Amino acid sequence: MGFQKLSVAQTVVKFLANQYTVDTIDGQEYCERTIPGIFGIFGHGNVAGMGQALRQYQELDPSLMPYYQGRNEQAQVDQAVGYARHTRRRATYAVTTSIGPGASNMVTGAALATTNRLPALLFPSDQFATRVPDPVLQQLERFDAADVTVNDIFRPVSRYFDRVWRPEQVFSALLNGMRVLTDPVDTGAVTIALPQDVQAEEILVPDEFLAPRHWRIRRPEPEDVDIQAAMSVIREAKKPVIVAGGGVHYAFAQNELRQFAEATGIPVTCTQAAVGVMDWDHPLCLGAVGSTGSTASNALVRDADVIIGIGTRYEDFTTASRTAFQNPDVKFVNINVAAFDAYKHSGVVAMVADAKKALIKLNDALSGFKVSSAVTEEVASEKARWNGIVDDAFAERYRPLMSQNEIIGAVNEAMDDRDVVVCAAGSLPGDLHKMWRVKDAYGYHVEYAYSCMGYEIPGGLGVKRASLDTQDGRDVVVMVGDGSYLMMNTELVTAVAEGIKLIVVLIQNHGYASIGALSESVGSQRFGTKYRTLDKETHSFDHGDTLPIDLAANAQSLGAKVIRVEPGEDVRERLQDAVAQAKAAPEGSGPIVIHVESDPMIDAPSSESWWDVPITGVSELSSTQNAYETYREKKAMQRPLLGP
Repeated sequence: MGFQKLSVAQTVVKFLANQYTVDTIDGQEYCERTIPGIFGIFGHGNVAGMGQALRQYQELDPSLMPYYQGRNEQAQVDQAVGYARHTRRRATYAVTTSIGPGASNMVTGAALATTNRLPALLFPSDQFATRVPDPVLQQLERFDAADVTVNDIFRPVSRYFDRVWRPEQVFSALLNGMRVLTDPVDTGAVTIALPQDVQAEEILVPDEFLAPRHWRIRRPEPEDVDIQAAMSVIREAKKPVIVAGGGVHYAFAQNELRQFAEATGIPVTCTQAAVGVMDWDHPLCLGAVGSTGSTASNALVRDADVIIGIGTRYEDFTTASRTAFQNPDVKFVNINVAAFDAYKHSGVVAMVADAKKALIKLNDALSGFKVSSAVTEEVASEKARWNGIVDDAFAERYRPLMSQNEIIGAVNEAMDDRDVVVCAAGSLPGDLHKMWRVKDAYGYHVEYAYSCMGYEIPGGLGVKRASLDTQDGRDVVVMVGDGSYLMMNTELVTAVAEGIKLIVVLIQNHGYASIGALSESVGSQRFGTKYRTLDKETHSFDHGDTLPIDLAANAQSLGAKVIRVEPGEDVRERLQDAVAQAKAAPEGSGPIVIHVESDPMIDAPSSESWWDVPITGVSELSSTQNAYETYREKKAMQRPLLGP
């Protein structure tokens, strides 16, 4: 067995360059690099360690581990997450940062990755392991615990955390990290803290550690006893409904889901993560479910006697804070690779299995089963009613400012079926969930597990990187409000630097439209949600002049090409022309920002659903008092969902 003398940082880079994800779908085997590159912003904590290693290998072999420059550490993690989701968790990026603020800037990104159960590999630098120059610049000192560093804040938001205090610990740290990154159940943020002195230390590395290594994605088969149990429950059902989650996408089970629905007549509803598992116009696709769902989905799940949850974690928006399922005898058949999710709501059948493999067996086991004609008619009727509601919302013609509904409809119509829409926070995700019409499994990318403001542009950039790597020819269109844009617009500069064509539709409504509407509904009168000058006499931001913000000029100053869609009678046509113009731009031309203003006071169609946001029963405001009475009525509808 041979050895190589390397620094710890060089060991990290060479090891990662030889890690491959292996997956088998429909008999075809896929093998691709797990870590295609490393993002990094350098400071004194990593410039002489990870920075030196990346620079050295860039000179010796540029393809070994490409380095990518970012402008914000959190945004770099967001790019890794966007890439991971579009590649269906087969690949992600690593991120290296300096110590102190450079490291802690990644915490939100780590939480986002773990909450979404998407892989991201983080290497925050750490204080000296030797403690010789203690305290080093940017070191957090605790008087009671010298072994606690700022990087310990990554522990609760990481699926795996380790710190390499000694060079030889890097072996187990990297192997454990790769295990978690490629595990469909345990995946999330992997954080390996690297003390800045350890990064530069020498170590003898066995050649076998650096040899190509394959990590196979586990796709467990369902047990026969669970298939039989599920078959028995479903065959007895009068009004079964499917709640599809993101696990359907990650299992590449769209065809099997469609076949199952068509064979049985059971309608399909979609969580945020599942949009695209069926074409929006399929007769059995009722669209979004829950608090931001369609009236069709919510009508069917309300009376369902069996809910078949496939790859869903039943987030509160999906269950409408446990008010969606009103049948007192409802039973849950849950299919999930994670037992944690399979047993939710006391599932009468908790099938721990890959969604694709489970559906294949269920399709065989349920041969001959069909829902009643009454259910089929109800599905058709409710779907037609919702389609009409969305048609009317898209056809709105408020002037001089468009409604957000009309903007969504106009952009949706101007995009190709295979294009990808990206969003994360504000009112847009809920409105897109309800109304965006998708006809491609990769066409909808909304980060709504952490719903992180600022994810949109860097996340969209990660999606575009994945699209370019797979050469799938998709345009990526980010839809972002002014609030999220102001949180994180820095990666426009990254797109400019690399000539990445990213289309950004920037909707200016001069405030926080989503939380403003919620604030009004809970009796807080849109307090603190408008971008206004401060009225110093009343110390209020609610009634001053609109701030003189020009976000189009801001985007242009960052190097993006900007298309201004000014208010007016023909604004819809000019918006669609702008999207067409952006799509026609060649790859490599850099980011294009389309700036359009909207009226924040026009809401999307109602889901005829609810979301639990607690309201106080003690208030001097009549608006809060009235909202509290409504809250009490809705709370009475909540169900514990604890019984089989």
